[in-house]
Amino acid sequence: MVPGGGGRHGDGRAERRGLNRLTENREAALAVLIVAMIVAVGIYAPAFVAPASLLGVLNNTAFLFMLVLGQTVVLLTRGIDLSVAANLALSGMLVALVGQYGPDMPALVYLTLGALIGAVLGLVIGLLVGWLGIPPIVVSLGALAIYRGLIVVITGGDQVNSSEMGATFQNFPRREILGLTSSFWIAVALAVLTHVLLTSTRIGRGIYAVGGNPVAARYCGIDVERVQVLVYVLSGAIAGLAGYLWVAHYGVAYSEIAVGYELTVIAACVIGGISIGGGLGSVPGALLGALFLGTVVNALPTMQVSPFWQMAIAGAVILGSVVLNARGGAHGAKLILAEARRKGETT
Repeated sequence: MVPGGGGRHGDGRAERRGLNRLTENREAALAVLIVAMIVAVGIYAPAFVAPASLLGVLNNTAFLFMLVLGQTVVLLTRGIDLSVAANLALSGMLVALVGQYGPDMPALVYLTLGALIGAVLGLVIGLLVGWLGIPPIVVSLGALAIYRGLIVVITGGDQVNSSEMGATFQNFPRREILGLTSSFWIAVALAVLTHVLLTSTRIGRGIYAVGGNPVAARYCGIDVERVQVLVYVLSGAIAGLAGYLWVAHYGVAYSEIAVGYELTVIAACVIGGISIGGGLGSVPGALLGALFLGTVVNALPTMQVSPFWQMAIAGAVILGSVVLNARGGAHGAKLILAEARRKGETT
């Protein structure tokens, strides 16, 4: 027996070290791939690597960064939220309607209102998943349809245009600091807060525990249902916040905003190493997955690829990346289990 540790504890430490190395290696490989892709596109189209162009990539990916953070905490618990884009659209529309009657209110009011509306929409899903035990994919898919339909019901199919939005309402998301918009800096702040939540708080440990093994988490005294409700509220709040920023940035609110965007969000998470099986992944990895997709989407027009091909190419890249990530994750899991067994044999 190795001094200072039993066989079971040795297995646990070995598995955690293996998981950490797997995550770090995946993130490093993804970062290298992104840099290589930028260089390759830059060789073909030098304008793409101009500072203004690269800053534009970050600005254009800001909303994806935000939604990926919310989806990450949900996926870590073995859940899924297909309603994030519909939540964004409904929250953005409701805030835009309020903005029609209060166009000169402080931007903080719009931000808070969007987050609160989104949190309530997320709470509905969380209660159905956590307390009633309905499968997340069923609940969130139904919520997607309901939220989209509510936009049409509330507005009668009309849209809110930039001419109906006040200057204060629209200017905040477009303000730039060091060439990056307020939306991007808000995404950065949310990323830091989410990372701290997941890595340095009891709630974060509970989220990983519920995703890793919900039965064991319950035996450890973790309120699994409460954690499930919490992650959907967090995801909804972020989507609602992004809803105001999206509507104000693009100057229009209508029922079809971000249709299908939830699939891009999930793909970015999976590319970044967030396990759909729960309990594995990190904020840096999720952000790298979003940056990877953002780079692809912004690079194709620069390379003068036909719009008819852009969606197909982007979809093929997403599919290929997800497949490679899944294969790598399965291989890494085998290595971790093998290492844990070896440690057990020597303790």
